[in-house]
Amino acid sequence: MLVERVGVAAAALDVQTGGGEVFAEVLRQAERLPEHLAATESWPPNVAIAARNLGPFGVSVVETADDAPLPLADQVFDLVVSRHPVVTLWAEIARVLAPGGSYLSQQVGAGSNRELIDFMMGPQTPGAARDPNRAVAGAEAAGLVVVDLRQESLRTVFNDVGAVVYFLRKVLWTVPGFTVEKYRHRLLALHQRIEREGPFVAHSERFLIEARKPG
Repeated sequence: MLVERVGVAAAALDVQTGGGEVFAEVLRQAERLPEHLAATESWPPNVAIAARNLGPFGVSVVETADDAPLPLADQVFDLVVSRHPVVTLWAEIARVLAPGGSYLSQQVGAGSNRELIDFMMGPQTPGAARDPNRAVAGAEAAGLVVVDLRQESLRTVFNDVGAVVYFLRKVLWTVPGFTVEKYRHRLLALHQRIEREGPFVAHSERFLIEARKPG
């Protein structure tokens, strides 16, 4: 769906692009590229990587903080996309969208991988900021019309404790401050559980939201 949307857009923006790998793959598959392409990213090492990945497609990569106003002109983009944004500034999305333009985003839902988080850290309260209903309310408050909202719970299966360590080192925000030494006792308990009961299963919560600016 995203590839087709990019292929008919005149101007497209990827917000919080990371290293630009996902946006680059979408552009690679598109039958045609928009005349104006831009992306934003906050983490300096990723800005350089994104510029390298997206440069061949003519994308202008702009460094800006995730919670700062977008350093882009009003009503420029008929398509704005974002995958797993840290924060969604709905008023800014609405400002840069052209009339009739769409914002399409896959976001991390509340309580994602909560089974693993609770096992490692004890019972936690899912963050309200990740609630899809809150996203809908934010979009509507900014004057956008939500035309699609889809939710999915995806199985994340850990067959051994080594996979858990790899995951927690890569996805740093799952268990903040994780080190093997600090969580050795919980890792041992998890290893024993897997040996006794089989793979440990958590669930990654995701939602897809599409919001449109009235024409």
